[in-house]
Amino acid sequence: MTGRMTREALRGRAQTVLGPVEPASLGPTLMHEHLIWDIRTPAMRADPDQGPEITLCNCFAINYGRKRKVPGNLRFRCEPTAAGELAAMKAAGGRTLVELSSGGLDPDPAALARLAAEAGVHIVMGCGHYVHEYQDAANAGRSAEDFAREMVDQVQLGAWGTAVRAGIIGEIGCQAPWTGQEKRVMAGALLAMAETGAAVNVHPGRHPDQPQEVADFSRAHGADPSRIIISHIDRTVFDEARLLRLADSGVVIEFDLFGQEASYYPLAPIDMPNDAVRLKLMRALIARGHLERIVISHDICYRTRLTRWGGHGYGHIFENVLPLMRERGFAEAEIEAIMVGNPRRLLAFV
Repeated sequence: MTGRMTREALRGRAQTVLGPVEPASLGPTLMHEHLIWDIRTPAMRADPDQGPEITLCNCFAINYGRKRKVPGNLRFRCEPTAAGELAAMKAAGGRTLVELSSGGLDPDPAALARLAAEAGVHIVMGCGHYVHEYQDAANAGRSAEDFAREMVDQVQLGAWGTAVRAGIIGEIGCQAPWTGQEKRVMAGALLAMAETGAAVNVHPGRHPDQPQEVADFSRAHGADPSRIIISHIDRTVFDEARLLRLADSGVVIEFDLFGQEASYYPLAPIDMPNDAVRLKLMRALIARGHLERIVISHDICYRTRLTRWGGHGYGHIFENVLPLMRERGFAEAEIEAIMVGNPRRLLAFV
C-alpha cells in the first residue's frame, strides 16, 4: 500500500509493519521489545574493544554487569536468530510484539516487515527519537512542530526512508534532568498523537519523580493521559505511594523488565525488583481500580537475554509469568485485560 494513510482510514484499527489489521486479531501482546537494535552510546560504538564473544559460559557474568565490558552485547542485527526467537514466542502463546527501536537505536523497518512475514506474528513499530545523547546533532535546532511533522509522516507515510509505517509513537526518550531538546521531542510526540490518533510510549528518566513529570507535562499540553504509556516503571518507581499517584493521573503503567532479576543494575544505583515484586506492584494498582492502566513486556535489548545466548527470550512472560500470576491469585479476566484488552485498546487508533 502506498500513499498517505489518513487518520480516518486508521481509526479503530491497529497498524502493523505489514499494514493495518483489526485490533481483535492482535491477541496476547508484548508492549515493549526490541528485535533489531543498537543501544550502544556513540562512545561505545566508536570503541574498538566490543568485548568477548558471548557464550553460555560467560552470559551470566555479562548480564550481572560488574566484570565484563561487552558493548557488543547491546547490538543485534541477525534476522535468522530474531525469527527463531519470534517463533519461540509464538509457540509459547504470544501473537503481537511492539518494537520500539526509535531514532538513535538504529531502527530497521524493512527487517521488521520481513520478520513479521516469516514468523507469522504481528509486529507494531514505534517512531520518534530516543534520549538526547543518541540523537543526531541536527535535532538541536528543530522545533516541536518539526518533530511532530516527522512523526506524523512516520505513521502515515513510512519511517526511516521506507514505506513501512509506525503503529505507535515511541519510545520517546526522556531523562532526569530533562533536557530542552528532549522536551521538544516529547511536545512533538504529543502533537503527532493528536493528529494521528496513535498512542505514545515514553522512556522516562531514572529519577523516581520523572515519570510524574512526564505525565504532568503531557496533561499541560492537552494530551489524553490514557493514551500515554510510561515505560520502565520497574526500574524507576519503587514505592506504592508514587506509583498510585502516577496511575491516578490517568497514564498507562508499563512493567517491561520481566525476566531481568539481577539486583545489580549497571545504569543506576537501584534495587531491581524480581518478577514476583513486579506482580505485587501490579496487584496494588488493581486494588486501586487501575487494571485498565497496566501493560507488561520484557524490553529485550541485550543479546544475553535472548534464548540463543542463554537468556529467557520473548516467551518468558507466556511460559513463566502468566502461570506465576495464576498462582498468585490473578483472575483470568485480569490476565486477559493486561495481555490482550489493554494492548488492543492502546494500539487501536482513535
